[in-house]
Amino acid sequence: MAVSLVILAAGQGSRMLSDLPKVLHPIGATPLVVHAMRAGRALDPARVVVVVGHGGDAVAKIVQVEDPEALVVTQEEQLGTAHAVAQARAALADLGGDVIVLYGDTPFIRPETLAEMQLARATHDVVVLGFEAADPGRYGRLVVQGERLERIVEFKDASAEERAITLCNSGVICADGKRLFELISDVGNDNAAGEYYLTDIVARARAQGLSAGVVRCTETETLGINTRAELVRAEAAFQDRMRAEALETGVALIAPDTVHFAQDTVIGREAVVEQFVVFGPGVTVESGAHIRAFSHLEGAHVSRGAVVGPYARLRPGADLAEESRVGNFVEIKNTELGEGAKVNHLSYVGDATVGARANLGAGTVTCNYDGVFKHRTEIGEGAFIGSSTMLVAPVRIGDAALTGSGSVITSDVPDGALALGRARQETKPGLGKRLMDRLRALKASQGKG
Repeated sequence: MAVSLVILAAGQGSRMLSDLPKVLHPIGATPLVVHAMRAGRALDPARVVVVVGHGGDAVAKIVQVEDPEALVVTQEEQLGTAHAVAQARAALADLGGDVIVLYGDTPFIRPETLAEMQLARATHDVVVLGFEAADPGRYGRLVVQGERLERIVEFKDASAEERAITLCNSGVICADGKRLFELISDVGNDNAAGEYYLTDIVARARAQGLSAGVVRCTETETLGINTRAELVRAEAAFQDRMRAEALETGVALIAPDTVHFAQDTVIGREAVVEQFVVFGPGVTVESGAHIRAFSHLEGAHVSRGAVVGPYARLRPGADLAEESRVGNFVEIKNTELGEGAKVNHLSYVGDATVGARANLGAGTVTCNYDGVFKHRTEIGEGAFIGSSTMLVAPVRIGDAALTGSGSVITSDVPDGALALGRARQETKPGLGKRLMDRLRALKASQGKG
């Protein structure tokens, strides 16, 4: 059966004490709302509708980068969760099938859990995701009778007996779309907060003789983010999970607690990751690669057998072929590094293509920016770039060509040629000593120690 997603992302998140909309705060270098979108993507949804409010333009921009086909609707007034879901009615009017309601500030819902909820719809008209809370606190309580869910009671409206219940509401709901919006239309706001609660649809459904059921998950999976302290704890939980998954799939983490992952980091079996490595978004490391200590990678691909670092930085568009080497204090950006190529020391290589087995000496810089435009540098197979060479793009260094150390190269170098671009050295015997003696005498005459 087809399924659509409604993701609620309209809350201001005032307890975050931030101008940034709450759902755009990151965990694993990925905005909270994108976590929810990616969890739901596993269901191959027919449509994704994101309900925005506070900071709606900023949220919409991130949503549509992640999924250009997602629809964004605005909740002008925040009148409760049922009111928020109702804003998606028109966007889903032409579709049949189920609707799953997710929350943009709840990043840890597993795709497997959402699939289980969809399966449970075969026996229940409405399915709610619940969890056993260690400390139920102010969560809404799920009142069940056997296998049936009778109603959901918000903490503010719960009796002392109902507050003793530990089965709590995550807020995630699955129902037939048409029926969901019919039930929402029947929801009132006669409660302590004066809001239209989505959770009230369960009681409305039961009153109509419809069935409601519960799918259970762990409490961690339903963790919502409302404060910066909760964001920190959620980040720690996310990193712990990513480290455990890496170890379980055969990645060698030398000091796991010091490695930080992004939500989409992919690392192959038997890759080695040393201490204090940070993975930003969009990184793939193939099996057998070695990421050495204190390196930072973002938007990069590292092939089998390649070595990165220590103290290296790979920026977006860095693509390292097999057995290539990027050494200490080297920055690579928007560059293809060929098989067996080496950039081992103190270099910047940006907007370039480096051929197989090329060797770039210490201090090599591709001068790619003229103040307005970026230009590319091409370095051929087996080329040798002498230390402290400035390659002023656009420029091509041919296969097996060489540049002399300290050169500034502004013109193309043919295959197999040697290029020198520096002033001729002049040596003045004895002048260095005489100059230093004169300066020291001047300093002494001024009384300076």
